[in-house]
Amino acid sequence: MRHASVSRKIFLIANYLFLTLLGLTMFLPFMNVIAQSLSSGGAIDRGEVMFWPVEFTTHYYKYVFEDVSIWRAFAISVYITVVGTTINLAATSTLAYPLSRQEYVGRRLLLILILLTMIFSAPLIPQFILMRELHLTNTLWALMLPTAISAFNLFVLRSFFAQLPTEIIDAARIDGCGETRTLWSIVLPLSKPALATVGIFYSVTNWNKYMDALYYINDRSLYPLQVKLRELLITDDLADTGNLAFEVTSQSVQGVQMAVILVATLPIIMLYPFLQRFFISGMLIGSIKS
Repeated sequence: MRHASVSRKIFLIANYLFLTLLGLTMFLPFMNVIAQSLSSGGAIDRGEVMFWPVEFTTHYYKYVFEDVSIWRAFAISVYITVVGTTINLAATSTLAYPLSRQEYVGRRLLLILILLTMIFSAPLIPQFILMRELHLTNTLWALMLPTAISAFNLFVLRSFFAQLPTEIIDAARIDGCGETRTLWSIVLPLSKPALATVGIFYSVTNWNKYMDALYYINDRSLYPLQVKLRELLITDDLADTGNLAFEVTSQSVQGVQMAVILVATLPIIMLYPFLQRFFISGMLIGSIKS
């Protein structure tokens, strides 16, 4: 028993050390971004900034908050995240529910077809031609409709629906509820942990829309925040943003880039604490069998 106890302590110490080091590899770069966004351009250029601001300044955030183009891109990302996630949850839940019921004919074949989409993705050129023929290019719908249902999230939600007691659904049908009313009034209220988990996955994906925007959006006024950030990182183009109140210098570019990165990252990070309880419960779907 004593040997087992010592082995367990060694394992716990090694585990804590490993997880701490792993956490630092993710946390320290984020701290460096914060420090650079609050440091002077000269300190950044000299390589003096690590994890603490040097020559503290909020000048870059003043630029970000006064720049109309950045706020427009921010608003577009918020719109895509809110509307896109709503479409995602509605489409995924309405498909996952019938696939979770044993009585629906053809569900196994449909599950196999959906599984194939996880293995083989659609080629880019035919997909672009389809978007063009549907007149979705240069519209925000091109960033939301093609990815309305994720196969992975569909299987997560289907697994949760399948674990719901059949007696509850049968009782709803006996009381006269149709399938839509059963889904809306019975199944979805009982599935908040799974919906929150899938909602977080969809929200992060929608907030980070990048490649789809590059493929389907040519109008710069419709760029989401991630593409706008790419412009700042790749082209160093601060003079073309319409913010005349900010003096653009070679030393100020990186500080503005770090400030925009932080502004683009914080909203989705702030969403997680409010859904953490449901997220943890949802991630345990299928791990415990009665």
